[in-house]
Amino acid sequence: MQPANVQAPALEAIIAARKRLGERVRETPAWHWQGDAIEHAVGAGTRVFLKLELLQYTGTFKARGALLNALALTEAQRQLGVTAVSAGNHAIAVAFAARAAGTTAKVVMPKTANAARIALCRAYGAEVVLVDGVYAAFDEVERIRNEEGRAFIHPFEGELTVLGTATVGYELCNQIENLDAVIVPVGGGGLIAGIACAVKQMQPRCMVYGVEPEGADSMSRSFKAGSPQKLERVDTIADSLGAPYALPYSYGIARQFVDEIVTLPDVSMQRAMGLLFADMKLAVEPAGAAATAALCGPLRERLTGQRVGVIVCGSNIDAATFARQVITDGPHP
Repeated sequence: MQPANVQAPALEAIIAARKRLGERVRETPAWHWQGDAIEHAVGAGTRVFLKLELLQYTGTFKARGALLNALALTEAQRQLGVTAVSAGNHAIAVAFAARAAGTTAKVVMPKTANAARIALCRAYGAEVVLVDGVYAAFDEVERIRNEEGRAFIHPFEGELTVLGTATVGYELCNQIENLDAVIVPVGGGGLIAGIACAVKQMQPRCMVYGVEPEGADSMSRSFKAGSPQKLERVDTIADSLGAPYALPYSYGIARQFVDEIVTLPDVSMQRAMGLLFADMKLAVEPAGAAATAALCGPLRERLTGQRVGVIVCGSNIDAATFARQVITDGPHP
């Protein structure tokens, strides 16, 4: 089923977006993960390639879409500034992008947001507004947008945002040939929409799988319902994947190009955090471990012996939170 009225970005547009971003963002490495630990976790013969977006400026892929949006501002819009809503990573990226584009940012975050993320937003020069909960955050950002005239940079919806995330898939397909599958974490859907759009145009036979927390499965529900769905509540430690709903554009692109969405309990991500830390020396937040958890869990058998790209979407986590969430003992996820 192809949703109506949703035009996917052409490969030429994705290439142009990557050129527009230039050296303002990093071409993050794709690392062939080898050794006993990953073989034990996914099976001998499965070749795993980590796309390390945690090495991106601001610590996540979010810098790409935020910067494309900021670079597209008119002079009048730059004078008024931008606003955004986020549990942290998108807010950080918008603060970074605003500074790069010569404008100001006022970002709205829930009071439960990680203190290190709040501090990083402020370090990039953003004004931070703290509110009670995700839904209140969306209400507040709408008020700022209306009253102050700031341009709203959405965390996952919109053509420029998806074009930005598509550059991740574009880079990966240039770095690794003949992929059988790519696994992408899903929050609101902007990342998987862009990556899937690029991958399916560059390596058409490659399967694209999304992975969501069981407590934040808006895209899974949307795929089943055939339209964007809203959650009554979000319940996951992976706050970067805790979007309360799917929206038409990112959902529509994802529905065209994504083969399947799987869900995971939080504990699977926590164990994948442990595996990435022990074997790859990467300290990732739960969202950054989600694709690894899916490969080690629900996708393990069907991807045995294949060439698999795993998106490590980012990591902005402080040492105390990482130590509290990571599981390093017991079986592999």
